[in-house]
Amino acid sequence: MVLVVLGSDSDLATMEQATARLEKLDVAYELTICSAHRTPDRAAELARTAAQRGFRVILAGAGAAAHLPGVLAAYTTLPVIGVPLSGSQLQGVDALYAIVQMPSGVPVATVGIDAAANAALLACEILALSDDDLKQRLKAARQEMVAAVEAKARQYGRRFP
Repeated sequence: MVLVVLGSDSDLATMEQATARLEKLDVAYELTICSAHRTPDRAAELARTAAQRGFRVILAGAGAAAHLPGVLAAYTTLPVIGVPLSGSQLQGVDALYAIVQMPSGVPVATVGIDAAANAALLACEILALSDDDLKQRLKAARQEMVAAVEAKARQYGRRFP
C-alpha cells in the first residue's frame, strides 16, 4: 500500500497522475494532505505510523521549499519518493533542488518536476520486489507502452525515396 501525501490541495491535479497510475496497476493507496510547515506534528505522526498502518512506500508531492518529503523521511525507514511540483515562481526548480539535496543518512528518491506518474511507477517497482503479481502487471503495462509507441511510429512514419 502506498501513502500519497500532498503539501496542499493545490497539488491535487498533479498528484492525481500518481493515483491514476496506482489505480491502473491495482495498487492500494491512501491520499492525504499534510503540510511540513503548517502541520509538522501531523507530518511526523503520519510518517512514524505509516509502516504500522500497512504502508510500504510514501509518495510526497511538494512545491517551493518542498520540505515535506524530507520531513517524512526523517521519521520513517520506509522509502520516500519526492515529487517536486511546479507551482512556484521558479516553476519547480526550487522544489527539485530542495528534494534532491537531502543530507546523508536521510535519503529521498526524487523524480522530475511534476512527474507524479513516474513516482507511482517507481513505488510499484519497489513493491514488485516482493509481489510477483504486481511485477506481471508492470510488465504488461510496459508492453502496452511499447505497442502504443510502435503504433504511432507506423502512423507517422515517412519514407523518402
